[in-house]
Amino acid sequence: MANEKTSTALESVQCPVCSKDFEPTTINGHLDVCLLRGDDSSPSTTDDSEPPLKKPRINAEAVPTRPSWASPGVNKAVAGTPTPTMFSLFQTNKSKVSVQSERSGLLNTATSVSKGAQRSVLNEAEPAPAGTETQKSQTSASSGQTPKTAHGLSSRTLLTMDKPLAEILRPNNLEEYFGQSKVIGQQTLLRSLLDSQEIPSLILWGPPGCGKTTLAHIIASTSKKNGTARFVNLSATSTSTNEVREVIKQAQNELRLCKRKTILFIDEIHRFNKSQQDTFLPHVECGTLTLIGATTENPSFQVNAALLSRCRVLVLEKLSVEAMGSILDRAVATLGIRVLGRDPANSKGQDQTGGHEPKIYIEQKALDTIAYLCDGDARTGLNSLQLAVQAQVSLTQPNLLAQSSSPQEILVKEDHVKEGLQRSHILYDKAGEEHYNCISALHKSMRGSHENASLYWLGRMLEGGEDPLYVARRLVRFASEDVGMADPFALPQAVSAFQACHFIGMPECEVILAQCVVYMARAPKSVAIYKAYGNVKGCLRNHKGPLPPVPLHLRNAPTRLMKQLGYAKGYKYNPAFSDPVEQEYLPKELQGIDFFTWTPSDP
Repeated sequence: MANEKTSTALESVQCPVCSKDFEPTTINGHLDVCLLRGDDSSPSTTDDSEPPLKKPRINAEAVPTRPSWASPGVNKAVAGTPTPTMFSLFQTNKSKVSVQSERSGLLNTATSVSKGAQRSVLNEAEPAPAGTETQKSQTSASSGQTPKTAHGLSSRTLLTMDKPLAEILRPNNLEEYFGQSKVIGQQTLLRSLLDSQEIPSLILWGPPGCGKTTLAHIIASTSKKNGTARFVNLSATSTSTNEVREVIKQAQNELRLCKRKTILFIDEIHRFNKSQQDTFLPHVECGTLTLIGATTENPSFQVNAALLSRCRVLVLEKLSVEAMGSILDRAVATLGIRVLGRDPANSKGQDQTGGHEPKIYIEQKALDTIAYLCDGDARTGLNSLQLAVQAQVSLTQPNLLAQSSSPQEILVKEDHVKEGLQRSHILYDKAGEEHYNCISALHKSMRGSHENASLYWLGRMLEGGEDPLYVARRLVRFASEDVGMADPFALPQAVSAFQACHFIGMPECEVILAQCVVYMARAPKSVAIYKAYGNVKGCLRNHKGPLPPVPLHLRNAPTRLMKQLGYAKGYKYNPAFSDPVEQEYLPKELQGIDFFTWTPSDP
């Protein structure tokens, strides 16, 4: 500033805003207060109800025109007082500015005022001209920002969205976050911690589309609003270790200089290997970072145990049908889509899209179909809704351009939604947690002789894309482990099923697997062989000292030397006797043992 650059030899410095004299050591502090609140000498003319203005950086070439959003108190203080062009923002008397020049000033101050100040002008100081709200709504949607109001978006905007609907409608507060009341409900510990901004390090574990990333963004939004912490968002799929170290370095500087913590959100944290995850350990331990990791994989297998002990694991469940209904209701209300059969008051804002824009309706059955078929995945549900609406709007767009009178009506039906989804969105990961969960459920259902449950879990695996040969191999194992000698034909049945699946493949082999699964479920069960062999393994592993040698009479004697040493001496060839042969086949240390009744814990 001009007066700040004067020589320090001057005894006093004049404030360019209020024209008062101050010491050189105090002028900077006074300017900060004076620029934000106006002249302290005229408090009666200052409107305390107005929010304080940001201190703008104005260049010397700025046009000396005072916009209409300048503080009245500042205006009266400056009237009649010549000030440098550096502070042209405060020079012009409001009484000499016409309404037209005020509005033109709003449009021409882009070169001298920050964009944030311009937005505050349009939102607070002056009522927007007709059509401004619709323009802002369209701009917000096309830029991918979350709509702030429930005013409907035009059909043209629906077609030109450059982001998925699930991203555009991502909630910014916990009131719009549905489906995880067990974790962040009103009476939960985590909810109280979030409300008090005492955020611990978290690992969010849940299926896709259950709200892991959304919860992290809500925490970020709350932290930014309160100024309690800075939020950094990274993805393990595209972030290197050097970038993580740079973020940690910035977090250390932020904590040392500004006394503000850093919340680091790592999406798909299971993609980091063990050494990369070790990078966070000391900084999470000392509190430099508050780590929030999101993963669809079991943290017990994919996250370092040392890091896991420093974080709290939150298990987010698959969204229920009721929660999906609430999410879809919020989506249609925000987009201005009316639901047939409901009170029209629930769809206010549709008429705001313009007289020539089409009116979009959707059947309640269509919303219910999305809620059921998306399998608890909010991302799939919202994007399916967007796809169905966009398809119908595109089909009616040529007719819409040809007509210029009454707006056209568009109806999204249940068939349109099913066409977009094609089939049920089945959650199944052939290489992840759900793979092991389903095969375990199948095995235990057959063991419990529940044929309907066995068929269900088989269908979950096959319809989710599981390799049929993997299932067939498990059936072969089950035939010996759980059926055993209770039904000796179970093993040939399982082997035949495996060979048949290998011959013809999917989808023809699915009925073969179903037959084998039902056979195993209905067969009598015996785990005697499975347990006996387990006891043998326990006996061998728990034996102390060298293992006992094979008895001489059981050894083979192919050479003369071996015969001279006593190999095969005294062996009784069983077929040569008509009666049972009394002969020991175990070493002396194990004679009399019965592995079907003995356990390794016995003395």
